[in-house]
Amino acid sequence: MQRAMVRARMVQLECMPKRNKAGVQPQPGQPVGLRTLGEYLNLSPATISLVLNNAPGVHSIPQETRNRVIEAAAKFDYRPSFYARSLRKRQTYTVGVLVPELNDHYATQVLAGVEQYLIEEGYFYLTVSHRRKPNLMEEYPRLLMDRSVEGFILIDTILEKGFKLPTVVVAGHRHIDGATNVVLDQRRAAELALRHLHQLGHRKIAFMRGGSHSADADDRWECLMAVARELKIATPEELTVQLRLKTSTPELGFEPTKELLERGADFTALICYNDMSAIGATRALADRGLRVPHDVSVVGFDDIEGASFHNPSLTTIRQPLMEMGQVAARILLQRIRGLASFPEVVPIHPSLVIRESTAMPGKRRAIGASRA
Repeated sequence: MQRAMVRARMVQLECMPKRNKAGVQPQPGQPVGLRTLGEYLNLSPATISLVLNNAPGVHSIPQETRNRVIEAAAKFDYRPSFYARSLRKRQTYTVGVLVPELNDHYATQVLAGVEQYLIEEGYFYLTVSHRRKPNLMEEYPRLLMDRSVEGFILIDTILEKGFKLPTVVVAGHRHIDGATNVVLDQRRAAELALRHLHQLGHRKIAFMRGGSHSADADDRWECLMAVARELKIATPEELTVQLRLKTSTPELGFEPTKELLERGADFTALICYNDMSAIGATRALADRGLRVPHDVSVVGFDDIEGASFHNPSLTTIRQPLMEMGQVAARILLQRIRGLASFPEVVPIHPSLVIRESTAMPGKRRAIGASRA
């Protein structure tokens, strides 16, 4: 008790203005730091730091002195040194985010959720676009670690090995030590899409398989095939097509749909890998004189912002992409702070959004007869 009283008295004495020295006004354009404020207020930098950081023991400082410090900091627009705070607390309040492309609709919506949560928590993020190039996927994490990020969020990026920092992967499907995977329940998504078409009366259904570069591709395909077997829906080779492009434009689904049509395969519905490929597929069908959904029903995946404005509006599987980003950011910060442990996989539940691009199969001319 006596030691605490002595310490409090020392703080009070230290906080008293040094009357033998007039305050020094900072020069215009001069960087304002703790020492500058100290010279202006005739107080020690340590005292000013205690007040501005609301540190333990600050109540031992007279209220009048605290008010003077706060007013001076506002007057000269004092900003605490980010690097000094980082060194003191051993934190940079920064995370690294890896995405395939910054203009990818899937990635931008997930990133919006990540950003929203990090801003609320006072964290910055550095984003890099690796364009699925192996050398960039290898180099960028090292560059981000050189900038002292505290952890990583990977969006639709296949992780080959773990990092030494806490890591959360959105759409990750591999067991990597130290990584938490935030993934959509692909089995449930496949059930929603196929059962919807099956209940409408579709039995001849064509499928697009995603490219190997996409983290979701294999899992989504396996789940679709499993549900198709349960519903006794045939999946012959002529009704399946592989996406080849690594683009996030409608061209992704345009050429594969043309390929299906050129085979002359008869189908009444088409399940596309994502909404962008569904938009491209709709165009390819229109070029062959086929109407959606009158001749072919089309189902997308993701529910991107443009899905409801497309003509016809897309029936699709909705991934709560912003929510997935928020969940990823929340888990990462909790792991950084050591607040909780998490399972390897955190599932997110999809939903079916029924719009104009699906309907019961009606009387129509065979697809093979639609050739020009």
